[in-house]
Amino acid sequence: MDPFQPRPEALPREIPIFPLAGALLLPGGRLPLNIFEPRYLAMVEDALAAGRFLGMLLPDPSKPRPAGRSTIYRAGCLGRIASFAETEDGRYLITLRGIARFAVAEELADSPRGYRRVRADHGAYRADLAPPAGPAPDRAALLAALRPYFAAQGIQADWPAIERSEPAALVTSLCMVCPFSDPEKQALLEAPDSLARAEMLVALLRMGQAGPAASDRPS
Repeated sequence: MDPFQPRPEALPREIPIFPLAGALLLPGGRLPLNIFEPRYLAMVEDALAAGRFLGMLLPDPSKPRPAGRSTIYRAGCLGRIASFAETEDGRYLITLRGIARFAVAEELADSPRGYRRVRADHGAYRADLAPPAGPAPDRAALLAALRPYFAAQGIQADWPAIERSEPAALVTSLCMVCPFSDPEKQALLEAPDSLARAEMLVALLRMGQAGPAASDRPS
């Protein structure tokens, strides 16, 4: 049993959030972050003093940005600060460990120190706190889709390490690090269970085997 895994009743209801394009956190995953904006430095300091929790949310690129403020998706992932370091130039280097997903019940007023906050509803995602159950993802199908995807995307990989990885952990890592679009990352986040997420991941890897989309290529 993980000594740092919170009980369902201990999950925070009000969460400071870090909306960040391209940054997906999933339960069980680890996300390194380089914090330098003053409001997010303050957010980390406040989180360290209050359970070490903060939420990662992706901005929704299809929605407007009123007054330059991103519109967030309505589901994110609660993270716990698992490591913390200060740099000589005033930045914080942290690693978030994904705990459980949450739905945004309401966006609250910004904190007095300037960062955004939400009221979270954890009800639909309580299973994220339970030990993995059911069959593991299909390792053979995953690797069969991954090799040509990495080749097409020009991604170098430590294949022996990948092949030794536990399938569920590999799915989590790949969902977080592969260069999918934010809507694709959000779909992976909201997958109903780990097997559905693995199947969606394989489908995205197969779609990406032709290489970067034309709009992403230099003209």
